[in-house]
Amino acid sequence: MREFDIAVPTTAQWGEGLVAFPEGAQIDVEVRLESVHEGILVSGTAAGESVGECGRCLTEIEQDVEVEFQELFAYPGEEATDFEVQDDHVDLETLVRDAMVLSLPFQPVCQPDCPGLDPMTGERLTVSTEPEQREPLDPRWAALQDFTTDHDDEATRSGVDHTEES
Repeated sequence: MREFDIAVPTTAQWGEGLVAFPEGAQIDVEVRLESVHEGILVSGTAAGESVGECGRCLTEIEQDVEVEFQELFAYPGEEATDFEVQDDHVDLETLVRDAMVLSLPFQPVCQPDCPGLDPMTGERLTVSTEPEQREPLDPRWAALQDFTTDHDDEATRSGVDHTEES
């Protein structure tokens, strides 16, 4: 059994879409290689920083990604596997790249409750300096506003009744 700590740059961009690991990004790999009857069992962790943009507000984001992996590299002539020992060496690039890219979020966000973009102005709602605009009232419901005197009250808009029961 042998253990290695390796830091390598990516030779090309890993991933597509809104978030990826750019070319030259450093990937830190802690790997353990164990000799078993069928081949070499490789297990470890890989960590790196992905870059991209928020899927809601298009803000630039950087996210740390860490994944665990484990794979058996079979000796030549053994059962057919995706990974094989070549000249007493194992190539970890495909294994690490696949694990890292598959862990990337499909729709990354800058924060879990990101409000996104204003549909009217296209500005980011997190940095908008304009006062919050209320949604235009549907004309079909406008007549119902006359039945209440406190229609601007937040409790009424949220549907919560704060009156005490007698």
